Amino acid sequence: MSNNYLNAPVPSTTMPKGIPYIIGNEAAERFSFYGMKGILVIFMTQFLFMMPGSGSEAMSKAAAMENYHLFTTAVYFFPIFGALLADIVLGKYLTIMILSVVYCAGHGVLAMMGSTEVMPPGIVLATGLVLISVGSGGIKPCVSAHVGDQFGKQNAHLIEKVFGWFYFSINTGAFLSTMLTPWLLEWYGPHWAFGVPGVLMALATIAFWMGRKVFIHIPAGGMDWFRETFSLDGIKAILKLAIIFIFIAVFWALFDQTGSSWVLQAEDLNRNWLGMNWLSSQIQAVNPIMILLYIPIFQFVVYPLVNTVWKLTPIRKISVGLFVMVIGFGMVGIVQGWIDAGQRPSIGWQVLAYAILTASEVMVSITGLEFAYTQAPKKMKSVIMALFLMSVSLGNLFTAGVNHFIMVPDGLAEVKELVASWHTSGDEAVVVDAATHQLRSEQASEKGIEYHPSDDNGFEFVLQGWEKSIGDDDIRVGYGPDLERSSLVTAEVEVLNKAVALIGQFWDSHDRLPFLDEGINAIKTLKDPWGAQLHYQLVNRKNFVITSEGPDKTYMSQYDVRAIVIVESHSVQQQHEMANESGGSDLFGSMHPEHSWLTVRKAELDAQKARKNGDTSASWEQFIEQKVDVKTADIVQQNHNFAISWEVGGATTLSGAAYFEFFTWLMLGTAIVFVGVACLYKPKTYIQDEGMISAAATLE
Repeated sequence: MSNNYLNAPVPSTTMPKGIPYIIGNEAAERFSFYGMKGILVIFMTQFLFMMPGSGSEAMSKAAAMENYHLFTTAVYFFPIFGALLADIVLGKYLTIMILSVVYCAGHGVLAMMGSTEVMPPGIVLATGLVLISVGSGGIKPCVSAHVGDQFGKQNAHLIEKVFGWFYFSINTGAFLSTMLTPWLLEWYGPHWAFGVPGVLMALATIAFWMGRKVFIHIPAGGMDWFRETFSLDGIKAILKLAIIFIFIAVFWALFDQTGSSWVLQAEDLNRNWLGMNWLSSQIQAVNPIMILLYIPIFQFVVYPLVNTVWKLTPIRKISVGLFVMVIGFGMVGIVQGWIDAGQRPSIGWQVLAYAILTASEVMVSITGLEFAYTQAPKKMKSVIMALFLMSVSLGNLFTAGVNHFIMVPDGLAEVKELVASWHTSGDEAVVVDAATHQLRSEQASEKGIEYHPSDDNGFEFVLQGWEKSIGDDDIRVGYGPDLERSSLVTAEVEVLNKAVALIGQFWDSHDRLPFLDEGINAIKTLKDPWGAQLHYQLVNRKNFVITSEGPDKTYMSQYDVRAIVIVESHSVQQQHEMANESGGSDLFGSMHPEHSWLTVRKAELDAQKARKNGDTSASWEQFIEQKVDVKTADIVQQNHNFAISWEVGGATTLSGAAYFEFFTWLMLGTAIVFVGVACLYKPKTYIQDEGMISAAATLE
């Protein structure tokens, strides 16, 4: 590092001059990160397949959650490489500046998604997320360690306060972005929703560069880093902290689901709260705003009061926080149980769960960040901070693994991949000639699938069933010329349709879907062609699933045929609820277009199909959905109107309240075991030495 910069803390009892630049950088960077991350699950399940060049099949919720947590795993895995680069070679400042450029590039790629036909949107999404993982992950340990490097022994007492400010800036950025970015996605689409966070990341990079002359630039350790790291003290510090971090990893396995399973749960809640209709992704803003409230309350009220009767060490704070997480996550499990029973509880219950979870975060995350820095030997600060962040990666990897493990293989996966590869964007007319059919047939044969053209320029696939031969258990999947699935023919479809009709009769009589026991009783006389009872699952008050075990007679296998049913009509009770819920406005009132981006996009696709079929004058305005004001509409008794989609396999073995209960029990067991670890742990603190200002730096 050039001697034009300070390379050791200046003896002082006041706040270091570089702190404001770091805080400003962190607020803007966190806006960009949490804004992008907060909309990922909703984007993958509801928007991705609508982008130009995508297939027509939406991503399943379990797959989206797996991808979300794999991305978070990568973000918190790359810190180890950024830390090594900073501590051994470049130093923290240069590492942050270089990787910030990579970070900005990732946001730029996401903002351009769907605007080019060179790569499908799914590939573009993955590319952007990888770049963000490298950039964001690489700078994480360096930024937090860079904060601590600004302090010497005389002002070390201010570190706790500054880490509080540091977390305050993180949550200010997170709050603003989780309110704005979902709104941008809803009304202006993915390009704006991913582009605005990219602009904030560029501003964050500029803010950090502006503070270069007042920062303390701790030089890279070089060979000294190796000597300290592999010394007895270095190895002991790593091993001791690694034990703590493993327990914290379980905390992150639950906490980071506020961006995945909690968001998806919010889709089924009554989101009219405080006179405003909240988007499901926006409710995540409750967490950072509560952090802003909790930090001073815990620092100046809760901790001092507890310390008067029980010395509240960092390890004890973490231990208490783990138990508090049990309560918070258990709360959303209870809420999900209500949803599974066909109810629509208020979003206020999830807000209460956020209040509890945020208290846990204050005790575990903020304390853990400060504790990791103080327990790290002087030349290992970035690496130890990276190991702390690795606990986030490990926790998210576990959650991603759970979501992968609970997914039953999709029996139509190969068919869907083939059809997705045949999709084209644009208004060109559909021309499917003999050569096209022949090429498609050859591609299907390579996967062991039969391809049969139909008279309307569509086609049908024939897949081998459980016995791996074409027979009674084969599966026939029909597609129209527009490459949208039009039919599924299996031996079970007829009896499944009868079961759906029986559920429809229950709706007509009771003005609601049957509960689990009622549904099972309603279809108990029906059996699939192999003699097994059909399975009924109530997903929420407007969704249910009827499943046949298939020819393998095994429930939850890739050969299950499932009728996934959405009730498109509303019961009288639901109409009353909708009328009551429609009174709120969104965050920015009428500061948006008349129609949401998805509404316009669906109309554009309908118009595009019409133009491909010869109607050259078709425009999206002709296909726009007409809104109905439920406040003024007549509330009448509705007979059922069911929309059925068919799948083979693809279910999840752990869903609904059972999913949340699994993680709650896991957290409880972890918290109990950690009590023993906390009793045995012996801390050792390391703070940077103060030094003299270099002559060149003095001239600056």
